[in-house]
Amino acid sequence: MIDKVTAFENAIAEFYGAPYAVATDCCTHAIELCLRLINPSSVACPKKTYVSVPMTFEKLGIAWEFVDTPWRDYYYITNTNIVDYAVHWKANSFQKGHFNCLSFQFKKHLNLGRGGMILTDDREAAIKLKKMSYDGRLPDIPWAQQNIEMMGYHYYMTPETAELGLTKLEQVRNSPPRVWSDQDYPDLSTMKVFKK
Repeated sequence: MIDKVTAFENAIAEFYGAPYAVATDCCTHAIELCLRLINPSSVACPKKTYVSVPMTFEKLGIAWEFVDTPWRDYYYITNTNIVDYAVHWKANSFQKGHFNCLSFQFKKHLNLGRGGMILTDDREAAIKLKKMSYDGRLPDIPWAQQNIEMMGYHYYMTPETAELGLTKLEQVRNSPPRVWSDQDYPDLSTMKVFKK
């Protein structure tokens, strides 16, 4: 029998039509892990998005800027293959060749209070991202029995959150989601924290 987190990863991957899924504790950390993996020299995001996205760029010391780009349901982080899929809910909508980063925060269609996931078609990247989310180790082997070889960030999803996700998934799978766009967010470029 597979564990709850793996079962939830498999269910979400199947819904979106993705080969692999890596559960995280939130979408912001999903994006962060992808950025750490690909290590871009510079990025950009829409000036109307959630505040944690540019804060993550700052945290990682990546050169970045805002772009005045309208979006609906999702957007791409410029100079990467990362898609901010935090508010996107549509069956079989996985974008091949990209890291699709999901959110299960309380305002989202599948709301678990907290949680995120990375969808990918890159098996090697999925293994690395799983280790990065799980303190540099594989979750199905006791950590003291592993020769941990990479940095991890303690961004894993708990089994309790995954179990809630499996329960709620059946309730929301076929219900129509809210349509989100840049118009649902303030202009972050006007905020004092981002004035350079």
